[in-house]
Amino acid sequence: MTPASGGTVDLHDQVIRQNCRTLKTPAIAAQYQGLAEAAAREGHSHVRYLDALLGAEIDERERKAVLRRVKEARLPRLKTLQEFDFAQSPVSAARIADLAAGSYIARAEPVLLIGEAGTGKTHLASGLCVAACEQRRRVRFTTATALINELVEARAANTLSRALGRWERIELIGLDELGYVPLAELGAELLFQVIADRAERAAVIITTNLPFSEWGQVLPKPKVS
Repeated sequence: MTPASGGTVDLHDQVIRQNCRTLKTPAIAAQYQGLAEAAAREGHSHVRYLDALLGAEIDERERKAVLRRVKEARLPRLKTLQEFDFAQSPVSAARIADLAAGSYIARAEPVLLIGEAGTGKTHLASGLCVAACEQRRRVRFTTATALINELVEARAANTLSRALGRWERIELIGLDELGYVPLAELGAELLFQVIADRAERAAVIITTNLPFSEWGQVLPKPKVS
């Protein structure tokens, strides 16, 4: 077989890259040459080379999808479970690993992380949210105060139903810092509505410094405590 000239190789490269742009396969465009050289060097078949190319594209799309989910989650800081120091925490690493697998989301079960400030509740909640993003789930992370402010503003603008609808479509809500400040009656009612609407339908993670028996201190009305 006569080797292709440099001009022919350049033309083929341009055509391949243009086809990749048309097909929206940037990972193939970026890696086809390197993978081709590796396949030739290691004696791989054309089928194995194609499998490697397609795998590279799938991996890149998965990576971008996860990054998009993480961005949409609006985490204040990206903290993963791998970074959490379980040796300095009474929390069971095995239990958190079980939660990270995501079965509680499928079962629409709530997760409560209760403890004093500085015990890692927010880190764990963030890590579980990241794990859910990696499973391509729709996630939002917010503080209780920020969520209440959003809903109060929506109510004032007569768009509360729309705002509640957006939160209903989220598969997992990470609700941070419940109980750090008492809530006004309207805020408590709106927050309770979000939580109650998710009961047995969608999951929520709540971090709080109060045991459940003391939630009435921040959710003042009996009907929401």
